[in-house]
Amino acid sequence: MPLYKLEDFDPAYQETLGGDDIKGLDLYTQGGEKIGSIADALVDPEGRFRYVVVETGFGGMGKQILLPIGLSHIDYNARRVTVDGLSKTQVEHLPEYNNRMTVDYDYEEQVRGVYRPMTSTAGTSIQSNTAAYDRNTYNYQQDAALYDLDEQKHQVIKLYEERLIANKSRVKTGEVAVGKHIETETARVSVPIEKERVIIERVTPTDTGSVVSPGEANFQEGEVARIEVFEETPDIQKEAFVREEVRVKKVVEQDTVEAQETIRREELDINTDGNPLMNDGNSTLNDRI
Repeated sequence: MPLYKLEDFDPAYQETLGGDDIKGLDLYTQGGEKIGSIADALVDPEGRFRYVVVETGFGGMGKQILLPIGLSHIDYNARRVTVDGLSKTQVEHLPEYNNRMTVDYDYEEQVRGVYRPMTSTAGTSIQSNTAAYDRNTYNYQQDAALYDLDEQKHQVIKLYEERLIANKSRVKTGEVAVGKHIETETARVSVPIEKERVIIERVTPTDTGSVVSPGEANFQEGEVARIEVFEETPDIQKEAFVREEVRVKKVVEQDTVEAQETIRREELDINTDGNPLMNDGNSTLNDRI
């Protein structure tokens, strides 16, 4: 699998790593002898750190070599990287690296063949015979001691992007109160009524001067004629009736609201030297130093 220089994989790697930069740190043995300095780092297509590039000055030698990341102990405060057990002889046997070359499986096997004996533990035999590894099935976990970082040094570079998330919330926009009140007005109604009245007419008889017979004349004192007089009076009453019904309800109307916003997304910039084979996929720098 192809490997990429740190800055080619992520031009903003210092910002991503929180301002730390492994480049320029001095490399020392556990005994305190300076071997050289870190010139660069190599990551795989998934963004995992695999090697640091060491500019050696060890024992008067001056060449660049690769150091598997799992063998390094980085101290940013002391501005140094420490490696266990790297000797002048091992440096001499390591293949030289230059930043114009393509690091392929065969080259890595030469590097691993030098470092595998360093990962041997008491009672455990680590095979260094390249025949024990197959280029088609090889996985860096087969050499976990060379490439794994401990949890304190295992860090992640994350690529972020912004997305528009559309949610809905119910917000009270107003209130409609429907009530009733009483208004008064003066209503007029016409009712025809009848009234009786008495008309008294005094007329002169036509046969004025004619004499009545003595039996016809009936003089009586206190004779009274009574006529009852009536009239109609209006009987006005008020009655209540339903004039109108008002029904109050609410309905839900559907509407679509469009929003526009500028969002950001981080993308990787990957530059390669030569013609390495690459898988087409999204990669993130999963291991930070």
